[in-house]
Amino acid sequence: MSKQREQKFNPPAPENLSQTGLSEKLIEDLIFKLVLSRGVMSGRQIADEICLHFKIIEPILSGLKKQLFLAYRSDAGINDFAYMLTEQGRTKANVAVESSAYIGSAPVPFAEYLKSVQSQSIQKENPGLEELQHAFHDLVLEPHIFFTLGPAINSGRGVFLYGAPGNGKTSIAKRIHKCFNDAIYIPKTLLISGELLKFYDPQWHNASDDKGLKYDRRWIKIERPAVIVGGEMDLDSLGIKYDLQTKISEAPLQMKANCGTFVVDDFGRQRVSPIDLLNRWILPLEKRIDFLTLSNGIKFQVPFDELLIFCTNIDPNEFLDEAFLRRIPYKVKLKDPSEEKFRQIMKFVAPKYNIEYDGAMIDYLISNYFRGKRPFRSCHPRDILEQIVNASAYQRIQPKLTKDQIKLAAFNYFAAMEHSNIKE
Repeated sequence: MSKQREQKFNPPAPENLSQTGLSEKLIEDLIFKLVLSRGVMSGRQIADEICLHFKIIEPILSGLKKQLFLAYRSDAGINDFAYMLTEQGRTKANVAVESSAYIGSAPVPFAEYLKSVQSQSIQKENPGLEELQHAFHDLVLEPHIFFTLGPAINSGRGVFLYGAPGNGKTSIAKRIHKCFNDAIYIPKTLLISGELLKFYDPQWHNASDDKGLKYDRRWIKIERPAVIVGGEMDLDSLGIKYDLQTKISEAPLQMKANCGTFVVDDFGRQRVSPIDLLNRWILPLEKRIDFLTLSNGIKFQVPFDELLIFCTNIDPNEFLDEAFLRRIPYKVKLKDPSEEKFRQIMKFVAPKYNIEYDGAMIDYLISNYFRGKRPFRSCHPRDILEQIVNASAYQRIQPKLTKDQIKLAAFNYFAAMEHSNIKE
């Protein structure tokens, strides 16, 4: 695998309030809400929670103390105190909560986020065969797949992975982001037209090692994101989420996927028609921008900088018109494995389940349950071995490829199979 490249973007820590790009009132409101929720906090604890250096927070705290919004509870070390709200401060805090219940990192101005996307764009990544082989090292793929997927991934545009269920579309899609070596920085929260937008999402953003690195802690270093949605996705999920009760906004999934991959799994099974869903992507795919609307009604333009991947059992040529096919120029079909490839997959997977590969038993499996009965699927070796492992655990025996274990696994897995059809 090629050596990891030098980090392209590193947000410098602000030295003063002006360099944060934020107003003093916004930071005061964050302090009010934070201390209201905790009761008593030292200045350095407040600075850590807000992700700004203590030297930026300290004069603001002193000002709030002089205005009688904060009071000292006790000494908290060198040039620091434990702070608590006064009655006046509590009133201020409640007003701030009514505006938004958000508590946490100070936001990053949207303009700074735009610069970060441009600097860390997935368009600037050019993974080669070595990176692909590393990303898919735990899958058994035909060699031609690498030469089909490679250009598609390098395009940074859109890809259709299609074919019969069980042949690895989702497994491949989930690993594509691993082709990109470098980590990126994303803001924890954004400030857009006066509104706070939560951005960092641990469900999709895997924090990367940042020990010893000096940077603005309002940002977080992550692996390039891989956001995966399935049949639950609808058009509303592609807009900003706004909680009427807490008055907190959250970035939509495709925005969280910027500089990474966005996978639409089981395409065609969503609650919205495939055509309506595809039409939603026409502008982002064509112009690489998207338009979103804040809770206050303000529309804004956001980059669409991600590799959009559709996984479907349907041949895209059957339901897409020429115009849309042109916007997603890469269509990768994953075919059923041959008998030889099926054996290779079984041999590759068996050790992962602590099962010794037995060619004679695989002959038995193929002869009785596949030839002339059903097509091979890439998922079958894994699923059959898992059946054997689970049955063996129940029987308290060592998992092994035997006729009895194969019969039981096949009976459970291929429910329509009758015992009378099983040859000894």
